Amino acid sequence: MQELMNRFPENPLLRPADAPPSRADMVVECLLNPGAFRYQGRTGLLLRVAERPQPEEGWVSTPLLDPTSEGGIRILRIRKDDPDLLFTDPRVFSYKGRAYLTTLSHLRLAWSNDGVHFTVEPQPALVGVGDHEAFGIEDCRVEFIGGRYWLTYSAVSAFGVGAGLASTTDWQTYTRHGMIFPPHNKDCALFPEPVAGKYRAFHRPSGLGMGGNFIWTSSSPDLLHWGDHRCIATTRPGLWDSERIGAGAAPILTDRGWLVIYHGADAKSRYCLGALLLDRNDPTRVLARSVDPILEPVAPYEITGFFGKVVFTNGHVCDGDQITIYYGAADSVICGATVSTARILAALALPKN
Repeated sequence: MQELMNRFPENPLLRPADAPPSRADMVVECLLNPGAFRYQGRTGLLLRVAERPQPEEGWVSTPLLDPTSEGGIRILRIRKDDPDLLFTDPRVFSYKGRAYLTTLSHLRLAWSNDGVHFTVEPQPALVGVGDHEAFGIEDCRVEFIGGRYWLTYSAVSAFGVGAGLASTTDWQTYTRHGMIFPPHNKDCALFPEPVAGKYRAFHRPSGLGMGGNFIWTSSSPDLLHWGDHRCIATTRPGLWDSERIGAGAAPILTDRGWLVIYHGADAKSRYCLGALLLDRNDPTRVLARSVDPILEPVAPYEITGFFGKVVFTNGHVCDGDQITIYYGAADSVICGATVSTARILAALALPKN
């Protein structure tokens, strides 16, 4: 399948320099993977903003949430020649057998009147709270259900990565509902409406040994308590999504079923986007799936960055047949692209009714 999406000519829409650091002693390293929504006639993005301490020659440092420290953040500093330091990945390191991230992420709002030109708010909308979010919160999906905006996000700590839930009606005050899927789990996206009388969600449990990084569904009576877990899609050896897959934003209801934009990566950690089509009344049934990516990292800003060769989405808005997808590129910048649902459905070679 050829690429189906039309990138915005203005890409990248947002760069790290467009987001002021939350503290004077911090640097914004990356902007990543925003949730997307509409509110009072504007397009909103809930960005993942990854910050780190000001760099020091010969040192590795990372911020840690610590309510006992001034400003709620403690800086861990380690000399690069320390024999207990293992540092081979720009995203993570290990010290004395314990894993740490090189950045601390929070969620930050950005607003636009035209869906292209965004202004980033100067301070976080949501930051990590408590032991289960001590390494920050990441990769938020946003969905409007029952008069509220519901936010699912990755809660990161030394205990692992789980899926947290929050909600708001005005983007000023937030209700925290806690962790709805425990570690290790991420890529949680809610369906925009109940199916067969139950709320639905995608999630991605994963671990070591048997199994893999697959897409699952679950159902709930109240958005808080989840069960009926079903694995609906697995990785495919030899293809672009051979190593891991995960849901993007909420699925889009079409006349052929639920259209899902998802991400996949190969063994070289090259991330692309693809599509699934699920049965409207039974979203555990996969009707069709992309053989080739519908978007892959080929633009310069997608190839080179903090972690290159990555396109990753967890946010879109829809206007009739057109989907506007907001995505992170090279784990560094925010971009946009458009595609029609009809074009994706036609390329999926669906079975006839």
